[in-house]
Amino acid sequence: MMHMTFYWGKKVTLLFDSWRTDSWPSYGLTLLACLLFSIFYQYMEDRRIRFKLRSSQKRDANLEAPLMMRPLRIGVGPKSARFASSVLFGVNSAIGYMLMLAIMSFNGGVFVAVVLGLAIGYMVFRSGAEEVLVLENPCACA
Repeated sequence: MMHMTFYWGKKVTLLFDSWRTDSWPSYGLTLLACLLFSIFYQYMEDRRIRFKLRSSQKRDANLEAPLMMRPLRIGVGPKSARFASSVLFGVNSAIGYMLMLAIMSFNGGVFVAVVLGLAIGYMVFRSGAEEVLVLENPCACA
């Protein structure tokens, strides 16, 4: 029976028919997997944003480096950078949808594990002293 409201309990079917929990140890491992998977989602999102930021920066030697230093070159061309960015976006989207489907099992423990994992992942990977801001359009008025 599929639940349509939140419930608390150790019996849950998550994402696949073969992923069922009947005991507390299997339920605990499932919650741990959800927690780790959501932390990994935040890590991959951070990598995607940083890659996009680095690959989209304009390479102006006068602005990036002192007079005698050469600017840092990333060995990725514009087409391969767009392709890699698209692949990272696709992977992140797939992970995000899998997490959403896990939450749609309506098990309270799964919900708490995913939200807690997202919060921990954000704290560890994305809330550092350096704030990364990626704008599609550099014009602030657009």
